[in-house]
Amino acid sequence: GILYRSPSLLKMSLLRNIRTFPVLVRQCTRMATAVQQQKRGYAEMAFTFASPNEVFYNSANVKQVDVPSFSGSFGILPEHVPTLAVLKPGVVTVTEEDGSVNRIFVSSGSVTINDDSSVQILAEEAAPISNLDVAAAREGLNKATQELASAQTEEAKAEAQIAVDTFEALGKALE
Repeated sequence: GILYRSPSLLKMSLLRNIRTFPVLVRQCTRMATAVQQQKRGYAEMAFTFASPNEVFYNSANVKQVDVPSFSGSFGILPEHVPTLAVLKPGVVTVTEEDGSVNRIFVSSGSVTINDDSSVQILAEEAAPISNLDVAAAREGLNKATQELASAQTEEAKAEAQIAVDTFEALGKALE
């Protein structure tokens, strides 16, 4: 063992250990959970995805979720680092347990990745890609572009720009 000649050194060492204790507990808990999941052969990720009009997933176990965010598009796997991000217009791609892929267009929203590997996406508007119409997206982009060109106030310009960005992302998703 280490001999402490000074009570202040012992006190500093104890303080340092007390500060790192919560971090060590979290790491040990994660490692124990990972070992249990490895024994089963997989890691789990409870996924919830909803918009005001529809719930797409409710604590479903999925393999991977890819999201478009303002800080860049990224993929989410089980045991992802906890994160909070704002969604930009684009496609959320969900790879389900059986390997099938579900693509859902979102206009905006948020994604929360929790310490327990659960993931929540709350979208302002969302619709499966298969339900969307290319002609309607083009028409919406034309209308939004006209509104942007004729906008008089800063607020109207900002609203029109958001519509243009959303319809452009929708068009790319449907290509």
